[in-house]
Amino acid sequence: MLTVSLFTFNPFQENTFLLHNEKGKAIIIDPGCYFSAEQETLKNQILRLGVTPVQLLATHCHPDHVFGAKWAAKYYNLELYLHPEEEIILQGAGTFALRYGLGFDTYKGPLHFLNEGDTIQLDEDELQVILAPGHSPGSICFYSPRQNFLIGGDVLLYESIGRTDLPLGNSEQLLASIRQKIYTLPDDTVVYCGHGPATTIGHEKAHNPYVRPLPV
Repeated sequence: MLTVSLFTFNPFQENTFLLHNEKGKAIIIDPGCYFSAEQETLKNQILRLGVTPVQLLATHCHPDHVFGAKWAAKYYNLELYLHPEEEIILQGAGTFALRYGLGFDTYKGPLHFLNEGDTIQLDEDELQVILAPGHSPGSICFYSPRQNFLIGGDVLLYESIGRTDLPLGNSEQLLASIRQKIYTLPDDTVVYCGHGPATTIGHEKAHNPYVRPLPV
C-alpha cells in the first residue's frame, strides 16, 4: 500500500510527491525543491517517516519540476527516470529558468527512460506509466489501479489544464491526451496535480471548462 505525501515548493508553487510503502521504501516524483530550506523540508519528512528513497521520477522536465533533481539524486544516490522526449527539455531547463531569474544546476547524471505501458514497481505496489504529451512532449503520468490515484504532473489540473505556450507544447495534443488517456480512467480516480489541489476524473469531466469528454 502506497502513502502519498505532497510538498509545495519553489516560486512556481509546484507539487513534489513522496510515495512510500510499509516496508520503508519510497519514490520521489518531480523534486521541485529550489531553496535549501525546501530541501531540508523534504529530507526531514523522509527522516520522520523512516523511509529510504529508492527511485527518482519526473512526470516532465520543466524547471519547476526538476529544480531539486540534482540534489535529490546526489543526496540519496539515485538516478533520474523520465520519458525519452523529455531529455531535450531537461537539457534546456537551466537556460529556460534564467528567464525567470532562477539559476540552478540541472541534473546531468545517468538517465533511465520510461515509455507508455511501463510499470514502476515498489515491492507489491506498482505504478503504470501513461504517456500524455501536450504540456510537454514527453509528459507522463503515474497511475495506481490498485489504489485508484494518478500522479498527473501538469497534464490535468483542478478545473484547468497545463499550459501549452512553452517550448514544444501543443494544445491539440494536450486535449487529445486528456480525453483519450486520462478521462478514460474511472471517475473516482484521485488526480494529484502538479500545481494546486487534487481533484477527481469525474469532477473534471463535469466541471473543467477547458476540456469536456467527447460525446458518446
